[in-house]
Amino acid sequence: MNKRQDYISWDEYFMGVALLSAKRSKDPSTQVGACIVNQKNKIVGAGYNGLPIGCDDDDFPWEKTGDFLQTKYPYVCHAELNAILNNIGMDLHGCKIYTALFPCNECSKAIIQSGIKEVIYLSDKYEGNDVFKASRIMLEKAGVQTRKVKVNTSKILLSFDEGEV
Repeated sequence: MNKRQDYISWDEYFMGVALLSAKRSKDPSTQVGACIVNQKNKIVGAGYNGLPIGCDDDDFPWEKTGDFLQTKYPYVCHAELNAILNNIGMDLHGCKIYTALFPCNECSKAIIQSGIKEVIYLSDKYEGNDVFKASRIMLEKAGVQTRKVKVNTSKILLSFDEGEV
């Protein structure tokens, strides 16, 4: 018997972990996940967009528009920052981060400061926005590589049905 041929690539695997992490987000409009991987292809951090530890999800707004303090924006911690803060306690120099969305300028600052050397993203749907233009400028000047993930499959189905294991 020969080995299975339809297994997923490392990029698909780690982006899949980022996308699965996003399913933990309580944000009703945007769910983003991130996964940090070291040089040996070991996961060393994961995160999703949500409120800081100790802030109850029911006590804060999830609105996208209106008075700033009545929106989610001053309170939510982005997936990339959460992955960095939630890492397993190691130096992240030389690591890669997989993220569903291209990182904003604030997350890019944290990526650069942490020593992460590559950003692999799925979507760059806000690329025309100044926040993301600033992000690209900083990442490029700091020598952090960026690339859109290349996948051979568009969908992976996960099942919790014991009979399918």
